[in-house]
Amino acid sequence: MRNWGAPPELTPAQQHVFLRRCPLCPGTGRVSASGLTWDYRVRPTSISREYQIRIELHRSDTPRVFVIEPDISVLANGRKIPHVYRDLIHLCLFLPRANEWAPTMRIDQTFEPWTGVRLYYFEEWLASGQWKGGGQHVPAARNRRQRRAAAR
Repeated sequence: MRNWGAPPELTPAQQHVFLRRCPLCPGTGRVSASGLTWDYRVRPTSISREYQIRIELHRSDTPRVFVIEPDISVLANGRKIPHVYRDLIHLCLFLPRANEWAPTMRIDQTFEPWTGVRLYYFEEWLASGQWKGGGQHVPAARNRRQRRAAAR
């Protein structure tokens, strides 16, 4: 049931329109009945490497962000990468129980900038060995999709 005082959830099609119009993450994407996929490139700083990113959004779920290239596991050279979910390596960008993201929010104004910041701190971690990006990591089994699957 809809909360009549709250803004409506954005559909994958609406998110796709916002992403297409965003000058910070020019890329390509597709919308289907089940959700959205958006591919783009990002360079956290002018001296950083370029990353190929994929954002996936399944209807009524939280977006997931994957680094397609380069392989960040290879860059980590055997070290445990901070703030990623290891089930299919994707970035941990926010604390779910803190309500930092909701389906009423735009991906181009949240996940896209969060991705650039997280990759900046990833590169700093590669160089220094210390994670300076803050945050808390939630174990993969706590994400919404896995909780729903376990409850079935």
